[in-house]
Amino acid sequence: MTRTTLLDAAHEAAAASTATRVAVSTVIFSLRRSPDGRASVVLPLVTRTRDPHQGQWALPGGWLDITESLDAAAARTLAETTGLAPSYLEQLYAFGAVDRSPTRVISIVYWALVREDESRSASPDHDQENVAWFDASALPALAFDHNEIVEYALWRLRNKVGYSRVAHGLLADEFTLAELREVYEAILGRRLDPANFRRQVENAGNLVPTDSFRTGSHRPARLYRYNQDAELAERGPLTVRQ
Repeated sequence: MTRTTLLDAAHEAAAASTATRVAVSTVIFSLRRSPDGRASVVLPLVTRTRDPHQGQWALPGGWLDITESLDAAAARTLAETTGLAPSYLEQLYAFGAVDRSPTRVISIVYWALVREDESRSASPDHDQENVAWFDASALPALAFDHNEIVEYALWRLRNKVGYSRVAHGLLADEFTLAELREVYEAILGRRLDPANFRRQVENAGNLVPTDSFRTGSHRPARLYRYNQDAELAERGPLTVRQ
């Protein structure tokens, strides 16, 4: 074997050992209520079953298959790791710092919304021994750069809730204004004045009052639904397939 051939083989081996891989991960937000009834934003994490970071909590995800789209990979890895099917799914960002993993890995990250009832009852036959839900404001140290990723996803959620109807992804099809305000408070992390909130959401024109009411210990509260002609969130000029 000539010197040139040996050098070419060495270069090929080096390239193979440093090949960049693409992974797809998803930050899935839902709501959970404490015993006092206060809602908070939560997300599921999975336990890593192999190195690096074996035994540490991480975002659900997996490798991108050469034959599938990014959206399809996000949906597949969610189903495989958590059994969840989100009501809203959007690409968040590409994370590709050189030192984020022992090998060169670029993660295409999505963020998703799952309604509370669906998050509690998702795929009862799915093996969820290594899946647990955490309060988004009190996460443990996660594998890789996943704490940074969650922080960025929360920032995106808090920004979008101010100019879109993205909160609908965490609500039933019909809801009271108090339930809608509760979602906003959980996302923004602060209390909102009920009268001001009612005035703002009614003036926005995105809500459609129904003829139904929620009855209980207090006076009946009218149920609303979102105007289905409006997009859940502004996606810009590109059409994202779900």
